[in-house]
Amino acid sequence: MRMEDVTLSYDKVPIVSELSTAIPAGSFTVIIGPNACGKSTLLRGLSRLLAAESGQVILDGKNISTLASKDIAKRLGLLPQSSTAPDGITVADLVARGRFPHQGLLRQWSAGDEAAVQEALEATGLGELAPRRVDELSGGQRQRVWVAMVLAQQTELLLLDEPTTFLDIAHQVELMELFAHLNRQGRTIVAVLHDLNHAARYADHIIAMRDGRILAAGTPAEVVTSARVEEIYQLPNVVISDPITGGPMVVPRGMPILTEGRTRCA
Repeated sequence: MRMEDVTLSYDKVPIVSELSTAIPAGSFTVIIGPNACGKSTLLRGLSRLLAAESGQVILDGKNISTLASKDIAKRLGLLPQSSTAPDGITVADLVARGRFPHQGLLRQWSAGDEAAVQEALEATGLGELAPRRVDELSGGQRQRVWVAMVLAQQTELLLLDEPTTFLDIAHQVELMELFAHLNRQGRTIVAVLHDLNHAARYADHIIAMRDGRILAAGTPAEVVTSARVEEIYQLPNVVISDPITGGPMVVPRGMPILTEGRTRCA
C-alpha cells in the first residue's frame, strides 16, 4: 500500500499536502508525532475514509478510489479513533458486524463466520462478556470490543487509530502483543500511537510526522534517535537501549516551564 503526492483536507483546509509514503507489505508500521500533526488524517486517507483531493492511494496495485466499499472492507480493517455502538447492542452482535463485508445475497451467515467472531472475542479477552450490552462496559472494555470487530473482518491489512486508548498499561501491552502476533502470522499492521516506547518495541517500520509532513521513515533504530525525537516533539530526551529487546527506548529529560518569571526544567 502506498500514497503518491496525496493532499488531504478538512473543509478545504489542507492538513497533509502532496505527501508520498509506502507501507511495506507484512510490516508492523507505527505512525508517530505530536497532536494535530496529521497522523490520524494520514490513516483516514489510507482507508479512503477521507478522500484525497489530489494524488492517489494505491491498494493491491489499484487506485483505492476505483474500488467498491465492500471490496475495500474485505482487504482492510479500520479501527477509528472514536466509534459509537447502537443502543442496546451486545458485544457478540457488534463483533459479528465485522463479518458484514463477507455477506451477500448468495452467502449468508456460516459456521466460518461464527468461528471468526469467536476467535476475535477470545483473542481480545471478551469471551465471557459476549452476551453483555456494550453500553454497560467500561471504556477500556468497549475499546477491546471495537478491536475484536476489526479482527473479525479477517483482513490482511489492519489500520488502527490509537488502539490502546482508555486501556491501562497491562491491557495496552496485552493488545500490542496481540497485534505483534497477528503481524507474525502475516498481517500488515498500521497503527497510530502516542507511546514512543510501544512504537519502538513493537514496530519494524516507523513513520514520524510533524506539521503534516513526514520527517523520517525507517526502522526504530533509524527513526527513534534523541535528535529526531527532540525535533518531532520539542522534547529534550535520552535514548537508551531497551533492557528487554535491545531496541531504542526514550527517556524524557523534562520540559522547560515558566515559574515566577523564570524558566526552569521540570
